[in-house]
Amino acid sequence: MTVDQALSRIGIGPFHYRLLAIFGLVWAADAMQVLAIGFAAPSLAAEFGLSIPVAVQAGTAFFLGMLIGAWGCGRLADRFGRRRVLIVTVLIDAVFGLASAFSQSFEMLLVLRLLTGIGVGGTLPVDYAMMAEFLPPERRGRWLVALEGFWAVGTVAVALAAWGAGQWAGEGAWRWLFVATALPAAIGFWLRFWLPESPHYLLNAGRGEEARAVLERVAHGNGRPAPDMRLAGSTPRRGRMRDLFAAGLGRRSLLVLTVWLLVSAAYYGIFIWLPSRLVTEGYGFVRGYGFLVLLALAQVPGYALAAVGVETIGRRRTLIGFLVASAAGCLVFIVAEPPLLIAAALLVMSFALLGTWGALYAYTPELYPTELRATGMGLAGATARFGGLLAPSAVALIVGAGFEAAIGLFAVLLLAAAVAASRIDVETRGRPLGMAAGGER
Repeated sequence: MTVDQALSRIGIGPFHYRLLAIFGLVWAADAMQVLAIGFAAPSLAAEFGLSIPVAVQAGTAFFLGMLIGAWGCGRLADRFGRRRVLIVTVLIDAVFGLASAFSQSFEMLLVLRLLTGIGVGGTLPVDYAMMAEFLPPERRGRWLVALEGFWAVGTVAVALAAWGAGQWAGEGAWRWLFVATALPAAIGFWLRFWLPESPHYLLNAGRGEEARAVLERVAHGNGRPAPDMRLAGSTPRRGRMRDLFAAGLGRRSLLVLTVWLLVSAAYYGIFIWLPSRLVTEGYGFVRGYGFLVLLALAQVPGYALAAVGVETIGRRRTLIGFLVASAAGCLVFIVAEPPLLIAAALLVMSFALLGTWGALYAYTPELYPTELRATGMGLAGATARFGGLLAPSAVALIVGAGFEAAIGLFAVLLLAAAVAASRIDVETRGRPLGMAAGGER
């Protein structure tokens, strides 16, 4: 039998819940690291005598590091294994994330945020590739969205940490915030040693007996006897970056990377600039850290609906639906005047954007064969970080002209992403990993 058939026979159980908890903890930590600069910018600017747009450039350094980490670590994970790369990247995340809190100058902070970004950028795509490879096809979409749901946990945590630090630490609030964002990664580093290597990777690397041993461990972890299985032989295959754009995958790769770029530019453009704006200015009662926590909580039902959608109407339709809803929230925000309508628009934006990410993360790893899965996710992550790089810097020029104009631009980007998603040639719901490589069939 294939690895996917073995996983289907084993089913879901305690092993998978532990796996989700370990991956989810670091996923929440990564969300805190990514969004921290939006909350830290006011106190950071005050301590170093900077303007907020200059302070936000620490986010540019962080996203540059994420771009490097996503691109490089995806390739390393396909070549040397998922487990090793994950342990190293989480260690980098924890060490340099904590060191950021002790920066003695803004220049020192930029270097440390760059290094932290390399760890976070390397963790995100490999996490998803590895989680997907432990799940049976009939449950994969819902569980991958559940993993993405920990991003909302991290968003709520960083908003609460920023709120508390702002109340008690004054200008030094950003230091305590960076400490808070590094601690979950430090815990996650030790937990990662419990993880076995991916059975898909092992079989693809020609290590069939090790793959079988991992599957037996999954079965025993679920409290079930291991099935009597002889894994289908697999010729070791090593993917190359250019294979992502070869016949059969090229058009798909270009389209899904376009979606990642546009969604990332819109999401980070909103959530890098929105926190500092709501804290310093706001719109009537729509201001302060309290409303930011409410925005973070609005993401949870977005993930829940995405988890249902990917398994009922499919990955592609769910992704398109959330993209259109996100754009609609942006457009309502532009024309809204009463604070109540502004609040509703912001809540819709938060709800729909995170549902978008849930569907996109569930869809992308299923589009590639095992030898290219982490590479494809890494390139998608790198593309997203390029979009994130635009948020603190290039978008600042548009924000300067008017925040509403920037939100209008994000609506256009999201609609363009929906068009690109509609042109992807395959729906992967319920299919074994790697079986979508040939397109619709």
